[in-house]
Amino acid sequence: MDTDLRGNSGGNIIEIIRTMRPELRKSDRKVADVVLDDPRRIMNATVGETAALAEVSQPTVLRFATAIGCSGFQDFKIRLAQSLAFGTPATHSVLLDTDEPEIVAEKIFDYTMTSLDWARSRLDKAALRKAIDVLAEARSIVFFGFGASGIVARDAQQKFPLFGVPCVAELDSHQQLMVASMMKPGDVAFVISNTGTTRSIIEIARIARENDAVVIGLTGSDSPLVSYCDVTLIVETLENTNMYTPTISRIAALVVIDILSTSVAMRRPANDQARIHQMKRQLSDMRRMQPL
Repeated sequence: MDTDLRGNSGGNIIEIIRTMRPELRKSDRKVADVVLDDPRRIMNATVGETAALAEVSQPTVLRFATAIGCSGFQDFKIRLAQSLAFGTPATHSVLLDTDEPEIVAEKIFDYTMTSLDWARSRLDKAALRKAIDVLAEARSIVFFGFGASGIVARDAQQKFPLFGVPCVAELDSHQQLMVASMMKPGDVAFVISNTGTTRSIIEIARIARENDAVVIGLTGSDSPLVSYCDVTLIVETLENTNMYTPTISRIAALVVIDILSTSVAMRRPANDQARIHQMKRQLSDMRRMQPL
């Protein structure tokens, strides 16, 4: 079995069950199915009641709890309760043609919250700290991305110039190649690709690294892009593109950009922070409706 999933004590247990289900024994899959079908019912059930619902023996239920990485049935129920606290699990959020708009809204909100919790539990905190260290010391920062990743790059480009560091977002492939080729030591190339397989982004990372720039990668999995990055932030989400345009990966990436930009801002001297607060007050004044 996948040791990473089994060892992930902080992960959403509903999604761990969903992911591990194909690898479980046939009898254990019966327990998995009753959990996924109605997790709230199982949360309040005893071992015997769960066994009866799954039509298996009580030892099978205990073995199932161990198989998915829990120390026992009670630990499983605690983690199940924690998972449900973040909203309906992703397995209950599949959109149906018959869903009314209110149901669609509820499912997408629930799916997004569950997926963000999943991403948070699996984010490498050491890599996050290293990325903050690099960005805080950068001479200049260039964000690279296409499509949805380009939107994330634009958002980052809006935030980081506030901290006195030259910063741009390059979305055109030709311009990306030109800029990456001119990077120098002290520059940071921040490459963004959810799939991590976009050839041009991988090439940008390679060129920037050859020029001794530090390359930070933001991607959705352990992808080919990782090999060309000095620091990698893997933001894994439970993307579901069957019924609607994927946005969860972009939301998760934007959250990470907020974490990075906020952390860098907190390291700035007091006078720099005072200037940022002054700028925000001026923006607030500008947005107020002027009297006629």
